[in-house]
Amino acid sequence: MTDVLTAQDPTATDETWWRQASVYQIYPRSFADANGDGIGDLAGITERVPYLASLGVEAVWLSPFYPSALADGGYDVDDYRDVDPKLGTLEDFDAMVAALHGAGIRVIVDIVPNHTSDRHEWFREALAAPAGSPARDRYVFRDGTGPAAENPPADWVSIFGGPAWTATGDGQWYLHSFAKEQPDLNWANREVRDDFLHTLRFWSDRGVDGFRIDVAHGLSKDLGEVLPTWAELSAMPKDGTHPLWDRDDVHEIYAEWRKVFDEYTPARTAVAEAWVAADRRARYASADGLGQAFNFDLLEADFDAPSFRSIIEFNLGLAEQSGSSTTWVFSNHDVVRHATRYALPPRNGATEKQGGAWLLAGGSPDALDQELGLRRAQAATLLELALPGSAYMYQGEELGLQEVGDIPAADRQDPAFFRNPGVDVGRDGCRVPIPWTRDGSSFGFGSGGSHLPQPAWFGGFSVEAEDDDPDSTLNLYRKALGLRGQLQSEERLEWLDTGRDDVLAFRRPNGWTNVTVFGDEPYELPAGALLLASAPVADGALTGVGTAWLRA
Repeated sequence: MTDVLTAQDPTATDETWWRQASVYQIYPRSFADANGDGIGDLAGITERVPYLASLGVEAVWLSPFYPSALADGGYDVDDYRDVDPKLGTLEDFDAMVAALHGAGIRVIVDIVPNHTSDRHEWFREALAAPAGSPARDRYVFRDGTGPAAENPPADWVSIFGGPAWTATGDGQWYLHSFAKEQPDLNWANREVRDDFLHTLRFWSDRGVDGFRIDVAHGLSKDLGEVLPTWAELSAMPKDGTHPLWDRDDVHEIYAEWRKVFDEYTPARTAVAEAWVAADRRARYASADGLGQAFNFDLLEADFDAPSFRSIIEFNLGLAEQSGSSTTWVFSNHDVVRHATRYALPPRNGATEKQGGAWLLAGGSPDALDQELGLRRAQAATLLELALPGSAYMYQGEELGLQEVGDIPAADRQDPAFFRNPGVDVGRDGCRVPIPWTRDGSSFGFGSGGSHLPQPAWFGGFSVEAEDDDPDSTLNLYRKALGLRGQLQSEERLEWLDTGRDDVLAFRRPNGWTNVTVFGDEPYELPAGALLLASAPVADGALTGVGTAWLRA
């Protein structure tokens, strides 16, 4: 296999770069708009490469930039081997990759293999073809029930709410685990498998360093002749035999992908988005499979020292078991930003979506303790960056951005909002275009407006406002990422006794020590040179709700 990377490219070597990488997630439509049409684009990312380099990240992960009708924010893909014309061209993609690689930043792209969009050429062909045709076999079609096939094959509910089956008008129905515009693929079909191998090589040949696999646990399905009811399906154990989710045989697919990844030098990487039981994540992260899997446990936890320690210990154990490294994340394109989550009362073990009740109540900033939320977010991020493993950050968190909770209904875009009225407000609030300048029609996002409304308070959180402020969240991230690159060591830690339930401390093998205070009371720091702190240090004590890094 001929690789487009050259020996002079700083990203062309190091097979293990991903194990402890700092990765910055870009939601392309909301990062930077080069042509002023209100939608972020690839050229905008290229223009902002100096910013990414100054931040100190080692890789960027791009959410989907493929042609799409945006029925689900780009996760409804029309063509897996092209760029949405609203975002640019393949030539723009190549220029972006070259600029990022030139800055020593690797590129990870999103792959969405569970489903295509309903505008994909395969699905259009399937709708035009008769029942039982090879075109329909690429997807999951079933005959309807009832005298005229007027009822769905089963009463299943989609992830976004509403029925999971849609009629085609000829007596058949197709399965969509998500929106009706996202028909599920049939991964038992060899043509489907081969086409995705082609896609992986297509982007790898263009210099992509790795892949984030959307809904990695959902590809393999085993649907018998008689389909279970929704109640029966929901009660089935997720132990590798569930008809739809986390089936053991999904790993046969990823074993084929691994062979493709290993054709390249360095081998391409992958990380699974697999919402599975924690003890089943290791198989996705195996060296014979995708290599790494997202760990969302800290993202779902309250800001609580015992919970954090338990999660860290458990996931480091899983990583050792799989031979992979673990991943840490607090925010992404699907959840309420962590500066806002930490500004709300703790859930105390409740299972409702974090920030969901606040959003349903109107998402008013007045209901937040924003100062406390930001202090906690900064402390949590420094702890994350000190841990062994990969740290994934979401665009705007380095500015301390709060969730935009009060977007008017007329401006919302997320299908979850429209399919679950009064139940789920959706994810638009974390997808609002980020602010670059204090003012302007879109706070520097582009010369025009922005596709989601930005609040007036955004200017105070802009890159321009924080750039020269030594105490800003932006500069805290810059300092932390710079130090992390210098301090990173073996993937181990040693817990230190702090004498307090609300304080966690650990030491990495090179003497790098992290101390995080979850409560309000000051804590006297251990001996060592103070490298960085997210809260004031007075008379040798960290003054509550903060993290400090020291070096022996």
